[in-house]
This record gives sequence, C-alpha cells and structure tokens, in this order.
Amino acid sequence: MIDHSLFKKKELYPFQKRVVEQIIKELQTEGENFNLLFQLPTGGGKTVIFSNIANEYIKRTGRKVLILTHRIELCVQTSKQLVALGIKNKVVNSLVKNLDDQADFNSFTAMVETLNNRLQEDSDFVKNIGLVIVDEAHNNSFRKIFQYFQDINILGVTATPLSSNKTLPLKDNYDKLIVGESIKSLIDNGYLSNADTYTYDVNLHGLKIGVNGDFTVSSSDKVYSNYFMQEKLLFAYEEVAVNRKTLIFNSGIESSRAVYELFKKQNYKVRHLDSTFGDAERKDILKWFKETPGSILTSVGILTTGFDEPTVETIILNRATRSLTLYHQMIGRGSRKLENKSLFQVIDLGNNVRRFGYWQEYIDWQDAFNYPDRFLEARLSEEDDIQFEAAYELPMNLKNKLKTPQLLEDFSMKKVYNTCIETGKKGKEAVDISLDNHFEVVIENSEDVYDGLILQEALQDDIERRLKHYTKCITKATDSYLNWLKETYNRQLSQRIRSELDG
Repeated sequence: MIDHSLFKKKELYPFQKRVVEQIIKELQTEGENFNLLFQLPTGGGKTVIFSNIANEYIKRTGRKVLILTHRIELCVQTSKQLVALGIKNKVVNSLVKNLDDQADFNSFTAMVETLNNRLQEDSDFVKNIGLVIVDEAHNNSFRKIFQYFQDINILGVTATPLSSNKTLPLKDNYDKLIVGESIKSLIDNGYLSNADTYTYDVNLHGLKIGVNGDFTVSSSDKVYSNYFMQEKLLFAYEEVAVNRKTLIFNSGIESSRAVYELFKKQNYKVRHLDSTFGDAERKDILKWFKETPGSILTSVGILTTGFDEPTVETIILNRATRSLTLYHQMIGRGSRKLENKSLFQVIDLGNNVRRFGYWQEYIDWQDAFNYPDRFLEARLSEEDDIQFEAAYELPMNLKNKLKTPQLLEDFSMKKVYNTCIETGKKGKEAVDISLDNHFEVVIENSEDVYDGLILQEALQDDIERRLKHYTKCITKATDSYLNWLKETYNRQLSQRIRSELDG
C-alpha cells in the first residue's frame, strides 16, 4: 500500500493549468466516444497534467479512470502523482489476478500487457471506466486494449504524435490533436534547460534499414563498435563533456559494452546498463549515476522513457536513428531544469541533427498528425540519402589547424559535378577539381613535406566523403570502384605534395 504522506501535491504551472481546463472542457463538449490526443515535449510535465485531468474528471463525472503505460517505472511514477492528489488508485501489476476490491478505488494504473492478459480472461475485469488515459500514446501496443471499452473517452499523451508503426497512424484512433507549449517556449519561460548541440560528421556507410523503418541493431553495432567510431566518440567527449555527468545512448548492447570498455581504459567513471540487468543491479547503477559527479552511463534504449535524472549535463547520441520520437526522447533526458542548470550539451554522432533539425526547432505537429506519410517522407527520403546531401561541417580539431577552413567547407562535389556536366566537360573533372582544392589547402598550411603528408592523413574523412558523393553522382557506388578511386586520389595528391614541398 502506498503511504499518502510520502508524496506532495505538485502545483500546476500556469500553462499546465490552462491545458487541464482546455482538455476537460473539450471532453465535456464532445461527450462519449470522442478520443483526444495531447502533445507536450518531454520535461513539460505530462504526468502531472494528466493526473490532474483524471482528478477533475472523477470529481465531475463520478466515473473511474484507467491509466495505461508500457513501463513499470511510468506506472509507479503515475501512481505517486495520483496518490498526491488524494485519488484512491490501485496499481494493476503482474501480482494482481483479480479486482475484488475495485469498489474501493476510483482510478487504476496498469501496464498494457498485464491488463491485456486480464481482459482476455475476463473482458469485464475493470468496471465503470469513463476515461482511459494512454501515456506514450505513440506506442501502438495500446490499440489492443481499446476494444474492451465502449462509450468512453480516450486521452492519449505524447511528446511526438507520430505512430511507432507508420501503417497505423494515430489519426485512426484519435479524433483531434491538441498541441501544447513548444520546446522553445518552455525554454524561454524557464521550464526547460536549453541545449548546446555539437555535431560531428560521421560515415554511416554500412547501416541497414529494418522492417520497423529504423536502422537495424546488428548493422548499428557493427558500425559503432569499430575503432574509428570509438575514437571519434572519445574525442568528442573529451572536447565537450569532460567532468560533466554524461548519458550515452547506443543502438545495441555490443556497441554499448564497447563504449564502456573504451572509457574504462581511459580511467573515466563509467557504467553500462541494458535491459538484461535485474532490478537490483539497475537500481544500484542508477543510484551510482545520480550520486557520482562527472559520471558516465552508457545504455541501450532502456532510459529513453520513464527515467528522470535532472543532474544529467550531457547527452551523447552514439547512434543514428530514423525515429523522430526516439530522437526527442533521448535529448529530452537532459532537458530537466535545476537552479544551477539552465544549459546542457548534446553531442550528435549519428547525423541525427541533419535528419531532424535541432531539438529546439519548431515542428508543425498538426501536419505530422494529419498527414504523417508526407511529414515523414520530407525528412526520411531513402532515395535522397541525407549523409550525402547535407552541408558539411569540419571536425573542430581539423578546423582549428587551418588558416582558411572555408576552402574545404565551401566545396560541394555535387555542385562541381553538375557544373562540369552543364558546361560540356566530363564529370570526372570534378574529381580533379576536388584534388586541386585539397592540394591548395595542404600547401597553404604546411611548412615542409612532413607537415603536408600529416595533413593529407587528417583529410582522409573529407576525401572519402567527397568521393562517395562523386560515385553517387555517377551512380557507380561499388566498394571496389570507390577504393580504387580513393587510392588513385591519394597517390596523386601525395605526389603533388612531395613535388611542391620537397627541398
């Protein structure tokens, strides 16, 4: 039994109070069989808002409220909010086999799979429900519950009103979307911390898209466990986040464990956490993370929802994703505001910012809700691969070495190639022009051959990126051709460097 005295009622912020009143009014006006979806960014207080909605609904109608979650942490967190409001709530977990005492309660919180099992055995398992509230409503696992409830209202809440399954859009289950405060508004009004974002150009060649539309775990583990990606992660951390409490998100267990070993060898305070850990070990790790200044926690998926640690100072996306929902969930873990924390850092090692824009940017959620296919296609066109089309940003360590980094940053292989074709030249001349550009940069920043060859080595990522762009332009992107092109390019560049600087 939950002790009511352990929890304090949270006073609503003005914007939260307005939302509660708006949604209650909407439900009253529309009546039964009207389903409403509410969007609010992570950190905006969705749980306290829908708990207050539940309280008002119970007072006004006398009917009961059922709140569905898909994580035990969310279930417990919600129950605490309800108890603080004085609502008699019962948590329906795996130990609850029947509800003989349900007359004593006016609300229930349940994990979706547990409740679904009970309803399959007894479709009348819970009675007199008037409002079903669905937390993390973008998750499609909730749909199977709806069939058991008639003549009710459903209120879904989510930070991103996009279905986890694009073939099952949310507009099929919800009649209307109410959009809450934007991330920028919550930052400007002091409710969320702002984010400084650091992007690093990464080579994502080798990633494969799975049936769920996102990059597969196996291909992500392979890409992110290699030496070069590990080296880039360590460099980014040491450039931006040393001694800051850091949460690292990975795609798979293999890459997360590799990250753990990487930081452990450098004597950093680091722990690893994934879904295979037991409750006791998980609690121990999270307690250590909370209490240890400058600690690093590398994880897999498990902390994207139901995890609230306001002291997190840096979020590292050590993975690529095609899910806007996941992108916002991960970054949102660092956005909690504290008295001495109004800013946090985001390190993107998956070209995610290029894919979705900065976390603070405005998003037309009504467009996403009403036209999800069009909305997603504008961001995730497989044909127009984002890593080839996006503007290039030099790594900070290379940029600082160059007198005029714009010579590299302003070069676009696609534009040069198109210009060659339009002026009647051969497309291959674009490669020669690129080589001239790299040669000019090396000569401008080198005192002798030794300096020049070191700088050529530092330019390898940029060289490979340009040549990939070229192979895409000519639709000849086999690995063997790219390797031949790269070897020839580097041989010619080193010969020119030696000829110019030797002696």
